[in-house]
Amino acid sequence: MQWYYSKNGVQLGPISDGEIRGKISSGEILMTDLIWREGMRDWLPAAQVSEFSLLSAAATPPAEVPPLFGGSSVSPYSPPSTISPQMGNGANIPNYLWQSIVVTIFCCWPFGIPAIVYAAKVDGLKARGDIAGAMAASASAKTWCMVSAGIVLGFAVLWLIAAAIGAATSN
Repeated sequence: MQWYYSKNGVQLGPISDGEIRGKISSGEILMTDLIWREGMRDWLPAAQVSEFSLLSAAATPPAEVPPLFGGSSVSPYSPPSTISPQMGNGANIPNYLWQSIVVTIFCCWPFGIPAIVYAAKVDGLKARGDIAGAMAASASAKTWCMVSAGIVLGFAVLWLIAAAIGAATSN
């Protein structure tokens, strides 16, 4: 069973059942820290999760999760995306950052800028465990690079055709 936890506003994990118990026992994860695993409806303070109720006797009392926007108490964290078995945690997802910079400088900057924006998102999403989001950002960065390069190549081909026509008609 894989667990995720939140520490100082940062979503961490996945970690195993034994690892989370050790972190709770050592005080690295407080009973007020939010935790989540697949099958749970929402993030909860560790003290409110039945698997850790015995560990909460020596820990601090649980804090209430404040309601957001006047509604029910819903965590600001969304459940982590599941990692596909073929990708794993160390997935090699290209970010296309250098390609985005090159097409922005040498080709078509209005289309290169979105490529840079998407490329800059890839590594952060991957580090947070959002493999699906990282793959989508990578695909978007690649698409914008290709569009930018394609536009410049299209104009170059049109210019060569116009130059050839101009040279043929001037003789």
